[in-house]
Amino acid sequence: MTTRCPCLSGETYDACCGPLHRGEPAPTAERLMRSRFSAFALGDAGYLLRSWHPSTRPAELTLDADVRWYRLDIERTERGGPFDTDGVVEFVAHYKGAERGSLHEVSRFVREGRDWFYVDAVTADRRA
Repeated sequence: MTTRCPCLSGETYDACCGPLHRGEPAPTAERLMRSRFSAFALGDAGYLLRSWHPSTRPAELTLDADVRWYRLDIERTERGGPFDTDGVVEFVAHYKGAERGSLHEVSRFVREGRDWFYVDAVTADRRA
């Protein structure tokens, strides 16, 4: 796809999240977060499960087809670089469905070998 990437990085899907969805490792925790947002936006539950750490991964994942994820705002990152083994990404993801809304979350990631994995998250209160 040569269309804009759903994660709003400014790149095309093929230059941004597409390679990760096809199996390339994410170089950073933030890139994994962006690729997971794009997977939600595109309805790719398989990628979401593959990028979830086995210690916290659910047995199955059903996405709500009536929810459209359309914007991702990265608020901050801690560690999560190419030479780190763990990282944190705080973000706000915006959606439309029966109602419009947003999810503000602080997510934890770990790197094992070359692969980053989503571990878990805490829902954060929106700052005024």
